[in-house]
Amino acid sequence: MTAQSNPIVERRVVGGRHLHAAAVDEHQARAAAGITLALGAVAFVYANFDKLFWPIRSVSAFFFVDFMLRATAGLERSPSGMVARWMTRRQAPQWVSAKPKRFAWTLGLVMALAMAAITNSGIHGPLPRTICLVCLTLMWMEAVLGLCLGCEIYGVMVRRGWRAPDEAFEICANGACDLSER
Repeated sequence: MTAQSNPIVERRVVGGRHLHAAAVDEHQARAAAGITLALGAVAFVYANFDKLFWPIRSVSAFFFVDFMLRATAGLERSPSGMVARWMTRRQAPQWVSAKPKRFAWTLGLVMALAMAAITNSGIHGPLPRTICLVCLTLMWMEAVLGLCLGCEIYGVMVRRGWRAPDEAFEICANGACDLSER
């Protein structure tokens, strides 16, 4: 397996420490969040204001596939990840641990599955609107603020002992993986 297909970064120093765990480029992850945010916002506007539901049905199904690929095969294998890689190709990568990102993408996968099932079943109203607005808010936080709420939740779970810490050093954006109590 090449470093491209499974970005295990050996001997890379981040903050004076060696990173040996699977890593994701934070710039690429944020760009992918921006892409999904734009698609989701357009679909939401059509559904909410024009009562045109095929875009949100299509986008939620696309998000399910995209998040499934991100969580299982990696960001670089998902459609939005491929576009994001192209968009960020001239930036030096900012490596972060893949485990918290995969946890966050799994949460996105669950929400995308719920939206795809709900919208493709013909259910409209407050439930899909609420789920969609939560998803849009989370994508906005990641893309614009660089705050990955799923990564923060992962960090809390590790600090509380609900999830085993990785033996390899983990580094996350904004220190979400820091094992010291906050």
